[in-house]
Amino acid sequence: MLKRLLTGIVYLAVLLAFYLARVLLQDQFWGMLLFDLLILLFALCGTFEMVRAFQDRLCGLQKALVMIFSAALLLCYSLSDIAFKFFSAKDVAFPAVFAATVGAAAVLLAVLVVRHEKTSLESVGFSLLALLYPSVFLLTLSAVNHMPLGALGLLFVFAICPFADCFAFVFGVLFKKKLPRKMAPHVSPHKTVIGGIGGILGGALGAVCIFFAYYGLVARTDFPYQNLAWFVLLGVIVSVFAEFGDLVESALKRKIGIKDMGKILPGHGGVLDRIDSALYASPAVALVLWLGLMTGI
Repeated sequence: MLKRLLTGIVYLAVLLAFYLARVLLQDQFWGMLLFDLLILLFALCGTFEMVRAFQDRLCGLQKALVMIFSAALLLCYSLSDIAFKFFSAKDVAFPAVFAATVGAAAVLLAVLVVRHEKTSLESVGFSLLALLYPSVFLLTLSAVNHMPLGALGLLFVFAICPFADCFAFVFGVLFKKKLPRKMAPHVSPHKTVIGGIGGILGGALGAVCIFFAYYGLVARTDFPYQNLAWFVLLGVIVSVFAEFGDLVESALKRKIGIKDMGKILPGHGGVLDRIDSALYASPAVALVLWLGLMTGI
């Protein structure tokens, strides 16, 4: 329990340090780049955990290629978009990512030719999955970081998830005897529907806290109360996606046959065990922010 608490404190301290740097340097490319480096670290650690979990289902070449392309995808987007925003370069971020993704898939399929005896269609599928999860998901987190409301979006990803987790746990403990219905009994038998409802309420409350923290401490403007309902709605959406992301992680571990993705974080497991909710929350935040920006919200 003590190890889990200390690890959680260190994790939150690292997140806070990078987020404060992102806010303080938001008018400079270093702000975006520093947080992108943290995302890259998440991607490399998470991808390493995936290829290690698959063990001998992947050959050495496949493992190396997945690690290389994991970093390449994020670097292609980060560096090209920063060059566009701060150095008047041509906007090639998404074409670069698309080309890198197709190139990664092509090379991983080509391993069937160059290592025909040591590979199979199953191993190619595993290698593509290890590339997709978590790196492609983390691309959307990098996209959130690069948006005009990036500081706000990052708050939603990394603050709503803990709120949802805490409230889901409390509601599950308090009401599971009276309302024992399981959310996904074959995937995560300890998660209940009432706990999921608690997580949604936690997400809504977390969104209210973000509203006052963002406008009071980050933006330092008058509180636009007409946006509060939008904040709560986004908090609910993010909490739903975050809870589902946790279930996806549990399902993957059951299919692979492991308890934790890693041991790098004592008491928490691996990096993927820590950021599983954020992986699914990131695309939701990116989409909602994009739609909000397009409609002038």
